[in-house]
Amino acid sequence: MSKTKTGNAFDFNLFKRLLHSTKPYKLTFVYVVFAAIALSIVGLVRPYLLKLIIDDAITAKDYGFLIELLSWTLAALVAEVVFQLSFIYYANWLGQEVIRDIRVQLFKKILNFKKKYFDTSSIGRLVTRAVGDIETIASIFSQGLFMIMSDILKMGAILGFLFYQSWELTLIVLALFPLIIIATRIFQRKMKGAFEIVRNQVANLNSFVQERITGMKIVQIFNREDKEFKDFKQINEEHKKGWIKTVWYNSIYFAFVEMVTSIAIGLLVWYGGMRIIGNEALSIGLVVMFIEYTQQLFRPLRQIADKFNSLQMGMVAANRVFGILDTDSFIKNEGKLIANNVKGQLRFENVVFGYNTNEDVIKGINLKVNAGETIAIVGATGAGKSTIINLLSRFYEINSGRITLDGTDIKDYELASLRKEISVVLQDVFLFADSILNNITLQKKEITREEVMLAAEEIGVAEFIETLPGGFDYNVKERGAMLSSGQRQLIAFLRAYVNKPSILVLDEATSSIDSYSEQLIQNATDKITKGRTSIVIAHRLATIKNADKIVVMDAGKIVELGTHDELLKNVNGNYKNLYEAQFKDKELAN
Repeated sequence: MSKTKTGNAFDFNLFKRLLHSTKPYKLTFVYVVFAAIALSIVGLVRPYLLKLIIDDAITAKDYGFLIELLSWTLAALVAEVVFQLSFIYYANWLGQEVIRDIRVQLFKKILNFKKKYFDTSSIGRLVTRAVGDIETIASIFSQGLFMIMSDILKMGAILGFLFYQSWELTLIVLALFPLIIIATRIFQRKMKGAFEIVRNQVANLNSFVQERITGMKIVQIFNREDKEFKDFKQINEEHKKGWIKTVWYNSIYFAFVEMVTSIAIGLLVWYGGMRIIGNEALSIGLVVMFIEYTQQLFRPLRQIADKFNSLQMGMVAANRVFGILDTDSFIKNEGKLIANNVKGQLRFENVVFGYNTNEDVIKGINLKVNAGETIAIVGATGAGKSTIINLLSRFYEINSGRITLDGTDIKDYELASLRKEISVVLQDVFLFADSILNNITLQKKEITREEVMLAAEEIGVAEFIETLPGGFDYNVKERGAMLSSGQRQLIAFLRAYVNKPSILVLDEATSSIDSYSEQLIQNATDKITKGRTSIVIAHRLATIKNADKIVVMDAGKIVELGTHDELLKNVNGNYKNLYEAQFKDKELAN
């Protein structure tokens, strides 16, 4: 995670890292800084011209000079508008460019995380980081950094000019400055904590909503609507309280600053008026100018606090995003060999693995799979069947031992080339909200539409696809909701087939489908496993009778190995007991 100290009101290390992200846009950055400086200078002109208009034109009744001063005032106003417009536009442009780059980095990072990272991370929180938090980072540039810089420059220029004009009136203005500075400091620290709460609650809300919408079927099946609604209201209430806290701090702070500003103006009018009445060296134009400058001085200070809020929210968001970017959760891809012309011979040698440090799931497995051979893996739930597949594809790293492909340690293969040789059909098929064709090819340009259609004919799934509106162009919607589980499985089989893998893995691919779909899938299985190394994890033992080998697992170990007929001869064997239990269940069902 990021090493920033989020308890501080402002983190300069994190800020420097964000500034480094602007490096590709150096010219724009420089122009925005220039525009900020120009605004601070131009902002000085108009109140001073107003003083000249009152003291040297109106009082002297000099019409020509009045027109000249008004012309200069208009020119200053136009210049200020031009610089303000370009400043706001390019500051926002810079922010959007930076967050685009960070979002690309973040998504690329997420794409390459270990599977274990997703096992322990909330999807809703990741979505919040990739969308909401990154968008908040843009406010650092559009409403925070440069705006604050411009305001500070303007305030410095105003104070210097005011001292030059009248140190006495300037001291009156500055006398109230410590109150605002103290209030601003307190306000910043309070808002920092409030924004931390807000971002946490946003992540909680996103995570809760995402999970409930995804699992809506379970919610409705088990009549959880009222309970989930009650929980949602509670989380939403906490989210509201977080925002109300920020509103409360804003209300107090801005009311206090308005009051102090009014007091400062009142003191200027009182002191300046008394000096003018006493015929001392003060003019009405000077007092009016000071009033204008005081408002310009206090307004940025008031706005700086508001903009600092945006800056802090952006910093909080940046800290969370960089926390993910700094996460080292990758499968090491140090292999140099490209897996070409793979035969498919596999060997597991004393493989030990555990998802948690102190709990092994796979306990010293030794297994050889010959090229082109079909093996089946069976066993009770939690025996470690699916874990073997995760290790073969290097979704997880083994603790000890090694796995070889054609005699070479799989760690020596380049990761993408290794996974390209392995196609997996899972029990829970995931389809994207896209056409059937794109779900099959995953938009790989090397797989043509004609190849897909031919493959569909070969494994016997073309008929059902052609009955759908639009055929291969039919949009299956999110997670394939428009298809039955059997149809989704057939799409997954076709997806695996067109990728022409050297090794095929079927993980419980027929465990939850109807008999008609099962027959289609069985035919497809026979077709796509022919001539290639295949690993079939099965719950229905009737579907694996013809496997070359059947591996029986229990508690992370291989307890039996042989053909269907050989294993049935083992009177007290695990496989025989499993088979007879299923056979009896089938008889009772009939």
